[in-house]
Amino acid sequence: MKKANKGATGRSMRYRHAARRLVLVLLVSAGLCPALALAHGRAVRGSPALRSNSVYVLDETSSSVLLSRQADVAMPIASITKLMTALVVLEAGQRLDEPLEITADDSGGAGKRGVSRLKTGTTLSRADLLHLALMSSENRAAHALGRNYPGGLPACVQAMNAKAQALGMKSAHFVEPTGLSSGNVASPADLAKLVQASAESHTIQEYSTDESYAVPIRRHLVEFHNTDSLVRNPDWNIVVQKTGYIAEAGRCLVMKAIFEGRSVVIVLLDSAGKRTRFADAVRIRKWMESRLAAASARAGAPKA
Repeated sequence: MKKANKGATGRSMRYRHAARRLVLVLLVSAGLCPALALAHGRAVRGSPALRSNSVYVLDETSSSVLLSRQADVAMPIASITKLMTALVVLEAGQRLDEPLEITADDSGGAGKRGVSRLKTGTTLSRADLLHLALMSSENRAAHALGRNYPGGLPACVQAMNAKAQALGMKSAHFVEPTGLSSGNVASPADLAKLVQASAESHTIQEYSTDESYAVPIRRHLVEFHNTDSLVRNPDWNIVVQKTGYIAEAGRCLVMKAIFEGRSVVIVLLDSAGKRTRFADAVRIRKWMESRLAAASARAGAPKA
C-alpha cells in the first residue's frame, strides 16, 4: 500500500480553505451574508474581525442569532463529538464508579488515537474517563466509553445519531465516539443545539470546565489539563465548553458562557492557527459587551 503524499494533502487542504474564503467573499459582495460578513479576517458592517471560517453565535437570553457564517453547512467537527458521546453515556444510566480498562482496541483503529498517557492496561472509573474525555479531550477515554456502552460501540454510535435527531440536529452524523474520524459532521447551527443540551447536564458542565484533574495510573497520580485556556481565566464564566482538532476540521471551539448576565452560545469551526479560536471568542465577547454598553447608554440618554 502506498503512503499518502503529505505535501499534496497539505496543499489540498490549503486550496480548500482558500476556496471557502473566496465563496464567502462572493456571498458578502452579493449581500447574502447579512448577519456576519467577514473577508480575510476583516470585519464588514460592524461585525468583529474573526478568523474562524465557520461561526455561529446565539444569544439565548433574547433567542436571537447574533453572528452567523456557514451556519447550515455540515462539516467535520473533530472532538466536539465528545459532547454527544458524554450525553448518550450519561443517559444510558451505567454506574459512573464502574472500573473500565483501556485496551488495545482503544489505542488504535479509526486511523489513529494519538499520543496518550492512558496506556493499555490502565483502569479508571467511567466517571474518570468522562472527565478526561471532556476536559483533556482524551481519545482513548472516549473510545473506551463507547466500547463499554450497552451493546458496544455500534450501539453507542446508533444512540449518538438517535440523540442528534431528537435534538433536531438535521445535518449531524456520527460514525465513532472520539471525533478522530472526519465522518463525524454537523453544521454550526446544529452544534449550538448540542451545546445547549450538554449545558443541561451538571456532570458535563463540571467535567468540561475543570482546569485540571489527576488520576491514578500505575501507582502514580497523573495530572491532566483542560485543552481550553479560557477556563483558567477568572474573567470568564463558562458553563460548558469543548475544543477539537483534526486536519480535516481545523481548530474548533464550542461553548456556552455568561456575558454581562446574558447566556451566549458560541460555535467556532475551522479556525486558523492554535490560538485563533480562543482569540475569536475574546473578540466576540468584547464586541457583545460593546454593543450592550452602547444599547444601555442609548436607553439611559434623555429624550430631546
